[in-house]
Amino acid sequence: MEDTLILVDLEDRETGTGPKLQVHRENRLHRAFSVFIVDGDRMLIQRRAFDKYHSGGLWANACCSHPRAGENLSDAVRRRLMEELGVEAAARELFSFVYFQQYDGLSEYEYDHVFLAEYSGDVRYDISEVEEVMWVDISELVSDVESNPQKYCTWFIIALPKVLKYLRKYRSERE
Repeated sequence: MEDTLILVDLEDRETGTGPKLQVHRENRLHRAFSVFIVDGDRMLIQRRAFDKYHSGGLWANACCSHPRAGENLSDAVRRRLMEELGVEAAARELFSFVYFQQYDGLSEYEYDHVFLAEYSGDVRYDISEVEEVMWVDISELVSDVESNPQKYCTWFIIALPKVLKYLRKYRSERE
């Protein structure tokens, strides 16, 4: 069954709903979320399954998806972390942003809420969603994103610097 997405305006106010594929075909702004997972100086990234409807084979943050109509963000984040990665972790929202990216016949026009979780356990990913996962040293990841941006999803490149800025601030306050 196809998910029904939540359509929003530029202030993230709900304006309606729509079938997932139709929303992506018609360039409709909709609510989404991206979850970044860290363990010390490592970040978990995933390579999207090659047969995804866009960005297949590109690297992204640990989990990204959409809340369903009638589902709040926190519940959606918990649901997708478990479905996609087999992970149960507390995630807190850091910030949100809007972006648009055109693909072949589809687009991502999202009001993306970015979450961060700390986690160090096992990852059991869904092979229909994820090609592979990898824990990467954050400084090596930053270097690779700067040198090879074509390997990474658009939203990941936009959100990563803001997540890293938050991590630096959070860690300096704890010291």
